[in-house]
Amino acid sequence: QRAGRAGRLEPGVCYRLWSQSQNEQLAAYGAAEILQADLAGLALQLARWGVQPSELAWLDAPPAAAFAQGCDLLARLGALDARGALTAHGQAMAELPAHPRIAHLLLRGQALGLGALAADLAALLGERDILRGAGADLHSRMALLAGESRAAGGSRGGVQRARQLARQFRSYLRGPTAEAVADPEHPRWLGALLAFAYPDRVARQRKAGGADYRLANGRAAQFGEADALMKHEWLVIADLGSRQGQREERIYLAADLDPALFDSVLAEQVSVREELEWDEREGVLRAERQRRVGELVLSREALSGLDETARGRALLGLVRRKGLELLPWTPELRQWQARVALLRRLDLEQKGDSEWPDLSDAALLVTLEDWLLPFLSKVSRLSHFANLDLPGILAAQLPWPLPQRLDELAPKHLQVPSGSRIAIDYAESPPVLAVRLQELFGLAATPRIAGGRQGVLLHLLSPARRPVQVTQDLASFWANTYAEVKKDLKGRYPKHYWPDDPLVAEPTARAKPRGT
Repeated sequence: QRAGRAGRLEPGVCYRLWSQSQNEQLAAYGAAEILQADLAGLALQLARWGVQPSELAWLDAPPAAAFAQGCDLLARLGALDARGALTAHGQAMAELPAHPRIAHLLLRGQALGLGALAADLAALLGERDILRGAGADLHSRMALLAGESRAAGGSRGGVQRARQLARQFRSYLRGPTAEAVADPEHPRWLGALLAFAYPDRVARQRKAGGADYRLANGRAAQFGEADALMKHEWLVIADLGSRQGQREERIYLAADLDPALFDSVLAEQVSVREELEWDEREGVLRAERQRRVGELVLSREALSGLDETARGRALLGLVRRKGLELLPWTPELRQWQARVALLRRLDLEQKGDSEWPDLSDAALLVTLEDWLLPFLSKVSRLSHFANLDLPGILAAQLPWPLPQRLDELAPKHLQVPSGSRIAIDYAESPPVLAVRLQELFGLAATPRIAGGRQGVLLHLLSPARRPVQVTQDLASFWANTYAEVKKDLKGRYPKHYWPDDPLVAEPTARAKPRGT
């Protein structure tokens, strides 16, 4: 029998079948609800009791992150004070048999003289959408609930349940209407009430007439198809999510919001910050006072007279966001950094500690306040970073006598038997000495640095400066490989000097030694 018929029309059995591979992927048991649920309601009740989760015995303890999110929501709804204690408003919310979002909506609606509207809205939010496939606007659902439009066949049951739930919510509202609004019939109050329940889902359109919105919680959402609500810059989103086959969160239910209400009934959701930020397009530092709703900026006001402390924080924040490449590094300075890193690494490997400071990029980013901040007083534009004396700034991080010892232990160049001074590339590990093979004639062993603790990696080059061998064991190369390499090089460079015994031959930076 089909699953829908078994037990409904007459006694029967329904068999569910799945493959062996699917069976192996199934969890042995379903996850406990407390591990997946919204814990705002639990957090409210525990605050009412005056206990923390750690003080109770649980079959499955509430996840700390989810519980913290619940407490954060309660604080935004005014249910908890700065100490995390229950407020009088929170006590009133806890007495209502509804989710904290809905309880806050009902209480604030009642205080504004909008109790009936709040009850209807709360009922709609507590039911599955009663008008599927008819756009996302909550106003159309409210009209259906009020009997102003006829319900489609599939939504009549939902409408009846919502009306019953609305009556229950109205029966709970007994509080005063001390803040009653003058125009309770105005349609803008629907968005305001929804914003009480979902302050984190207040949303602003990214582009006029577009489908994309940014939310107060910093996330993004969009309409999956054209919707009448897209003519509104501000929305409050009641239902959003990513469903199967969709890559981004979609808006399924929302109401338009009048931003002028942030100056009155929604003023509690507005914060004022003085921000010092970089204008990425202009490359300049700007100070402004911002009125914000979460991550959304309502308005900006330019400020003059930059506070040096805040200014320094903004500059360091820019460096951390963009990385140290914002500073005027040179190849020579990167080599200097690598030389210090080599000596520090060798010390740590052999002794467990080191007198050489950690000047890696990661460490420098962590300690910007210590070494970079004192030199930023004249930086106000992005281009000013190029004027910093970065070599001098970093060199000051080496206490005496480490600068002198750096040149001794990790020299920039090594003099090879031909007399040439060859630069060492410390960007590689181990450090690389790239030198023409003929310049090493007479050298028996691989050169070493760092007081003999580190051998260089030799890149032996042809006369055309192409690598012919890479080795860290020069003695083995002379004994075992040189003869074969010599044959090849002698064929390609017949005018050059290729002795049979490289250990007694005269080194040269020329094609042949002088006088031969």
